[in-house]
Amino acid sequence: MTAQLPFHVPEPLRTPPALQELCDTGVIHKVRTRVGDDAWLVTGYEEVRALLDDNRLGRSHPHPELAPRTGESALLGTPVGNHGTELADHARMRRILQPLFSPRRMRALRPRIAQLTAELLDDMEKSGSPADLAQALALPLPILVICELLGVPYADRDRFRAWSVAAGDVVDAARSADGLTQLYVYGRELVELKRRDPGDDVISDLCAADGLSDAEIASLSMILLFAGHETTVVQIGYGALFMLTTPGEWQALVADPARVEPVVEEIMRAPSAGTGGMPRWARTDLDIAGVTVRAGELVLLDTFTANHDPAVFADPERFDPDRTTTQHLGFGYGARYCVGAPLARIELAEVFGQLAARFPDLRLAVPTVDIRFTQDQLTTAVVELPVTW
Repeated sequence: MTAQLPFHVPEPLRTPPALQELCDTGVIHKVRTRVGDDAWLVTGYEEVRALLDDNRLGRSHPHPELAPRTGESALLGTPVGNHGTELADHARMRRILQPLFSPRRMRALRPRIAQLTAELLDDMEKSGSPADLAQALALPLPILVICELLGVPYADRDRFRAWSVAAGDVVDAARSADGLTQLYVYGRELVELKRRDPGDDVISDLCAADGLSDAEIASLSMILLFAGHETTVVQIGYGALFMLTTPGEWQALVADPARVEPVVEEIMRAPSAGTGGMPRWARTDLDIAGVTVRAGELVLLDTFTANHDPAVFADPERFDPDRTTTQHLGFGYGARYCVGAPLARIELAEVFGQLAARFPDLRLAVPTVDIRFTQDQLTTAVVELPVTW
């Protein structure tokens, strides 16, 4: 069920220990999660795409204390929200958020993202070769960008980064719950600050929106803070690995800067190392590829494997920005399409466009087998990425 990468990823990360396969029917698999609960893992592209936009699945459960769980993370391990109002709540939040992350607003932010990227690359160049691309660029840039967009003090980055990592722990429930609690408390502090002294930022805009309580704004702001930097950190690391380990790809980007847009789309499609799928709980009985899923059961939508479905993507294991099929599910789909997709695309384009222009001879400084990845986290990220030029 897992595609091959052009670089070495330890097997436990490529096929997470959270998922012990019990039976396989092609595109839907009966599995057991790391906490021993049964679940349905959906891996077919067409099925995952359809189910992402299917209201018969949701993030809530009528009896959350009895619901099957994916792991110990307080973020995604268990159901969230009010089961009776979930669909209306989700639609309401999207109506509020979409204008705040509109493509037009993100394009207006692009010159600042370009400036921040250039400044970080200046620092990396001054420090000299070799450098750790993860610490020099992949981690600080998304944090800088999301801080400016949300109105979060960059000086607090070490604190909220530590809380984010703790909240994403999938094996230590207490640590995850504490990290999420600390993020929420910090969010309440920011809401109080914006109420007194609003600025030109998303949290201030949320404070000015009708019908949102301070608790909702704090919770939503911290979700945006977590998702708005964590996923981009991961994609920059994977993108650099794909580009530097696929023969000819780095040189092709150096020679043709316009290639950066298809490169970004392939970076979003290509990773196959994940945590086992996006958790959803069936709101009613439904049929998935001939299998009856009962109300209340856990369904994991594996966008990683779906993006490697050979029925949709020719030679899916190959990193290929020239492929003609580009409708990947890296940003979700339909009602679950990521509102931050325009921002992520801009960040990735600036990162790889500027890297190729500034460092045409960039290459890995260590063998690929020495690259380390985070473990026991919601996301599988590169820990260090030594490069030279």
